Amino acid sequence: MDYELLKDKRIAVLLSGGVDSSVVVYELARGGFRPDCFYIKIGPEESEEWDCSSEEDLEMATAVAARYGCRLEVVDCHKEYWNQVTRYTMEKVRAGFTPNPDVMCNRLIKFGAFNEKAGHDYDLIATGHYARTEIIDGMKWLTTSPDPVKDQTDFLAQIHDWQLKKALFPIGGLMKEEVRATAERERLINARRKDSQGICFLGKINYNDYIRRYLGENPGDVLELETGKKIGRHKGLWFHTIGQRHGLGFGGGPWYAVKKDMQANILYVSKGYEPATAYKKDFNIHGFNFLTCDPWQGQASINVTFKIRHTPEFHKATLERAGKAAFAVHSEDMIQGVAPGQFCTVYDEEHHKCVGSGEICI
Repeated sequence: MDYELLKDKRIAVLLSGGVDSSVVVYELARGGFRPDCFYIKIGPEESEEWDCSSEEDLEMATAVAARYGCRLEVVDCHKEYWNQVTRYTMEKVRAGFTPNPDVMCNRLIKFGAFNEKAGHDYDLIATGHYARTEIIDGMKWLTTSPDPVKDQTDFLAQIHDWQLKKALFPIGGLMKEEVRATAERERLINARRKDSQGICFLGKINYNDYIRRYLGENPGDVLELETGKKIGRHKGLWFHTIGQRHGLGFGGGPWYAVKKDMQANILYVSKGYEPATAYKKDFNIHGFNFLTCDPWQGQASINVTFKIRHTPEFHKATLERAGKAAFAVHSEDMIQGVAPGQFCTVYDEEHHKCVGSGEICI
């Protein structure tokens, strides 16, 4: 991290209680900075009895801030999270799409609601994301982490350009094992704490329980796509994603969820090991969010790399313009589980610069 570039900058750190954001505070303190730390409070709604680790998170964050002499403030974004992120998620799920609440959490909460409440007083908002930023040809770009497994540029690809300008990722150039080793060496209180799983801010809450809380159940038939044979019943199409192969609960498989008929409330499945119906090479994306700018102005066909889910692999493709902020994606590889509502994150050919992402529509 180039500390010289941070000179005279007012820096806010989003401190979650996890090891990554804690090492962010250490890295800044090591450079002579004493940033203000903020813990974003979400938590389940007051009446919920869901298991939530937020109390422990806040204790960890408090201890880390105190260790480095930083001020810690709790910022309540409870209403914004449930009104914005949850509404987005449930509207998409109800329509049969596969949303990504973590992607929208970064846009709407970490760099959105937080900025409105406190971040506007700061030049930079630092987080523990595994991503980097670089100034290329005078513009700030989001670039990938050297750790392909932990790289989180796909979760950041929907933030606005002004949000990217304020973003700082102090551990983005490190491997996860380096971050963990730093925490151990510095004897941080959460050095051995496991990484959080599940939905952003919701701790141990199960995704299906989260959906059930708002949409309930809506049972319907499960049919084999090729034969129309009834395989069983589902509890609600919103509990299943295209390409899903675990947790379907039907004998004689393996079965893959390959299609949803929202009107008839039917889930179609295919049998066998990776059936062809579970794959696509060509699909469309719309609502493309350019993080920095459109680097392909004037080009009708563009060679890129992309991913449609959080995996270390990047796929090669050609993008074909299909309208304003819309593209047809022509992948070199067959892609498993392409589903409407997912975000397709697009990178340059070397999968170094993240250009942005668009929502898949089929």
